[in-house]
Amino acid sequence: MPRTFLQWLSLVAIIWLQSINGTNSNFPAYSSQLKHLLSISQIQLNNLAFASDAGKLFGWLSGIAANHLPMWLVLILGSALGLIGYGVQYLFLIGRVSNLSYGAIFFLTVLAGNSICWINTVCYIVTIRNFPLDRQLAIGLTGSYLGLSAKIYTDIVDAVFPYSAMERARAYLILSSVLPFTVSVVSAPVVRVINAIKTDRAKAEFILILVITTATGAFAVVGSLGSAPSRLPPLTSAVGMAALLLAPLSIPLGLGLSQPIRQLVPARILNRLNREEKVYIEEISNVSMDNMESGVKDIRESISISSISVEVSGDLTESSVGDDNVSETNETFSVMEEIGVKVMLRRFNFWLYFFVYLFGVTLGLVFFNNLGQIAESRGCSASALVSLSSSFGFFGRLVPSIVDYFSSRSKTTIPRTAFVVALMAPTGVAFFLLLVNDSSELWLYTSTAIIGVCTGAITSISVSLTSELFGTKNFGINHNVVVANIPIGSFLFGYLAAIVYRREGNAEGKCFGIECYRQTFLLWGTLCFNGTFLALILYARTRKFYYSLRS
Repeated sequence: MPRTFLQWLSLVAIIWLQSINGTNSNFPAYSSQLKHLLSISQIQLNNLAFASDAGKLFGWLSGIAANHLPMWLVLILGSALGLIGYGVQYLFLIGRVSNLSYGAIFFLTVLAGNSICWINTVCYIVTIRNFPLDRQLAIGLTGSYLGLSAKIYTDIVDAVFPYSAMERARAYLILSSVLPFTVSVVSAPVVRVINAIKTDRAKAEFILILVITTATGAFAVVGSLGSAPSRLPPLTSAVGMAALLLAPLSIPLGLGLSQPIRQLVPARILNRLNREEKVYIEEISNVSMDNMESGVKDIRESISISSISVEVSGDLTESSVGDDNVSETNETFSVMEEIGVKVMLRRFNFWLYFFVYLFGVTLGLVFFNNLGQIAESRGCSASALVSLSSSFGFFGRLVPSIVDYFSSRSKTTIPRTAFVVALMAPTGVAFFLLLVNDSSELWLYTSTAIIGVCTGAITSISVSLTSELFGTKNFGINHNVVVANIPIGSFLFGYLAAIVYRREGNAEGKCFGIECYRQTFLLWGTLCFNGTFLALILYARTRKFYYSLRS
């Protein structure tokens, strides 16, 4: 079976995994119902939101497992954690499990949150190794579907349980339990590292999948905008989304059918094409020899014909010519330094990066965790806001991939740290826009969209940024240490928001109006601008490295 077919089949499977892996983003959609069913306070509810993120504190375990276990086993183990974590909570809500304490629910939520890290680790490692020359593009494309998870789950729930709030809460939990495990079992045989380090930059395939991904995001946004009556019917939206998720499968199927079709072509035509190709290759070889003889010795990217070597993570691998081998770019993947987690923790750049992520992505995620209560305080639909944030988060994760694709074709390099600076500033502005008292809630929806785009984009960039700053050999552990700030920030920022909410609320513990989160948004906006300043410092410290890639 052609290796290119297996490569792209693994990418399609990763798209499916990512599209259902954002189970923690479902929490705002049913948090109000959970608060009522469990008779808990706003602070206790915030602690459950923190518990979902707290699973990332142990995300490094998935990195260790990925270094010693097969990818399929890591994938199954991770999805099994979610099956147990969300599944037991579902059984509790329907009355099949009794006397489940708040502490037990907290632990189950941590377990479910940790499962996300395992699936993400497998997806990132397989994508980076299977598409080394286009890793940012591949990571961005697949990772963008993670931002679509809340939209997908909402479409399914809206189609099946459109009215009952209690049934909707139960539906979110059972789907979060069963769907990731089912998709993981189906995808496990193909989500693996293919020995195809020797790979060309895939142009046509990535353009096609980029078109499909953009169409999927556009469909999601259209289904999220407008009032409830003007949006697409729930069943239509769910069926349309399912069709778009199946569309990328056309790429590996097309590659797989190319070999049988090639065998049907008459031998004399193939011989003629091979002769023409041989002449062309000889001409390229002669040109290369002429260039070497004329003194051009420092060529960063060169085409190799008889043997091709690509340096990935410090290992030089030589390729032989075969059915799946094409002319390749001899490209070195530059990193600032190749270090482990112990050395990384002693680097000033790490702590700059850590706090930039804390005041950017983490603040955005805390905002999304509180969308249910924010929507209730403003008299809006929580599902509509969650769906909106998910759809724009999808496009946010896609933007770095598009920029990287066109910049690589034009031989330019945009420093990822500069990209982060450009995204942090609008996020801070969006938090202050939430303070505008507008009866139409235009600014609430606008700010949610901005935060979704910027948070999604930084999340996508951070995967490549971690590998460029600290190397690829220990990426699984290093990146999980970086994202460990998510539960820390979730607890601190979410707890402060809960205190303000309770202070402004009534005797029943509910709060209505803009004052419920005014001080919270002021604090978050200020912290985000502080993060922008730290991102500027990180850019200043790394710009020489990125500019050296241009030369």
